[in-house]
Amino acid sequence: MMSRIFKSLFVAALSFSATAMAEDIIRFVPDPYPIGYADQGDVRHIVIKGANITNKEIVLETVMGQGIGMSNFKYPTKIAPNAPVTIEFDMDFAGMDGQINPVVVMVDNQGKSYAAQLDGYVKNPIFFGEKLFDTGYYAPNEKREWTFYVWGTDKKTRPDLALDETAQKEFKLKTKNVMLNVDDIGKIKEGGKVPGIKVTLSTAGLTRTGWELKQKSIRKIVGFKSKKFPKATPEVLIIGYWKD
Repeated sequence: MMSRIFKSLFVAALSFSATAMAEDIIRFVPDPYPIGYADQGDVRHIVIKGANITNKEIVLETVMGQGIGMSNFKYPTKIAPNAPVTIEFDMDFAGMDGQINPVVVMVDNQGKSYAAQLDGYVKNPIFFGEKLFDTGYYAPNEKREWTFYVWGTDKKTRPDLALDETAQKEFKLKTKNVMLNVDDIGKIKEGGKVPGIKVTLSTAGLTRTGWELKQKSIRKIVGFKSKKFPKATPEVLIIGYWKD
């Protein structure tokens, strides 16, 4: 799952759906097409190969990604009948976590769209015991505090965390080194064998500006950074409702 209950909440995916795609004309095998493993925060150049399985030429007008992280597409303008096709693009795995299934969308000059489903896995070096926190009904400048545990996914390396520059504007962070028992993710306890940290995240007041003034719901992404894992993009999400 992408940490994409976070960044992907902020990045709008394209509105194509599987049912909107044209008949099976461009085929990529296997389906879904494997793109392998990547570390969170990596940027990789990906090449997928398929074929026009019809006896008609296909003229591509554009190729794009349905979802986050895909850019710089390279593709042939024309695909001859029964000819191979290669699509290349860059994939930024920041903000992703676990199993991912992005989609490459090809649109021809007749407005028909064709999809290539991808399959990959993003390895996140940092595990959060909780990633979603509810303020309930919240008035600006109310103080709030949340405590949770964090450890390395290898269960051997104690991660370090600091707030990123944006989060520092509204939040403060305190951490304490602890040993954790993480056998039951729903009931994490101190006193185990896994090196981790106890995190206290606090705010003296969330601000309501810009587009937030027009809606009642609260949605704040809190981003962190790590010196041990500089490519990692750990985040938590604060939700709730503004008091009128």
